[in-house]
Amino acid sequence: MKWLRWIGLPLGIAILIALVLHEGAGDVMRVIAKAGFGLLWLLPLHALPLLLDAYAWYLLLGKRASLPFLWWVATVREAVSRLLPVASIGGEFVGIGLARWCIRDASAVSASVVVEVLVTMAVQYAFAALGLVLIATSTHQVSAIKTIGLALALSLPLPVLTAVLLRRGWLFHRIERFAARLLGHAHPLLRDIDGKRLDADIDALMSRTGLLLGAFLWQFAGYVVGALETYWALSMLGHPVSVSGALAIEALTQAVRHAAFMVPAGLGVQEAAVMLLALVVGVDREAALSLALVKRAREVTFGCIALVSWQAAEIVRGRVR
Repeated sequence: MKWLRWIGLPLGIAILIALVLHEGAGDVMRVIAKAGFGLLWLLPLHALPLLLDAYAWYLLLGKRASLPFLWWVATVREAVSRLLPVASIGGEFVGIGLARWCIRDASAVSASVVVEVLVTMAVQYAFAALGLVLIATSTHQVSAIKTIGLALALSLPLPVLTAVLLRRGWLFHRIERFAARLLGHAHPLLRDIDGKRLDADIDALMSRTGLLLGAFLWQFAGYVVGALETYWALSMLGHPVSVSGALAIEALTQAVRHAAFMVPAGLGVQEAAVMLLALVVGVDREAALSLALVKRAREVTFGCIALVSWQAAEIVRGRVR
């Protein structure tokens, strides 16, 4: 994974620079400047989809931690996964550690995060499918639709295989035994791990169909509400689109972003996807690239605030202890 990150970062930067130079930085900046300070509303707006996502986790945790606390943890998880070179999974490890500030049961917290990630995979595929349907019914860009659809189909076996292995009830127990042989039973990494119990906790959650459906629906609602960012930004940029157009852009951008997890922060890849999809639904080139840059600026700003709050909380907690 390390060599993928080293290749992905310069590649992403090169794509981003090429896009800006090709479209003309001056024209893009004029479009953004015309939108003005109204774009700042994208920051508090992003808190709503994260709240819905945090509520799904709240349910999986059996409501053993407060929703405001889990919402804050969700902001940190997202910031770590999206802004740091952790292949989009580091936020889950950070989230487990932060959740244990309120819930001491490491197995229960870990099981909730593992199952939540599986639910998120299902939501991403459903949301991407919605985006494909909306694009197909409103445009004639057959080649782009086929490419994205093929990429989704080719990546589908991974989450399916993961779900099957987890349902067998022995995956983490075997990982624990392998790690113990490799590192030694006394290694600090294995101190709080009980693979057999973790497998049992995961199986218990995955057997509760109603709970999984509820988590799925809350997360899916969060993804749909997240499309308001695209809708609002394009309105501010002077190129409004329909709700279905905003949903299509958001859904397929998310799909491309997660497929390109090896590129740190999805740099360049996300911008290219946003621009291409905005063009498909009828937005002009300058506004399309402006949208991509605005979304990136919101992501960086919101994420940096979350990361700073995390470090401040760690300092305060360290002094209290």
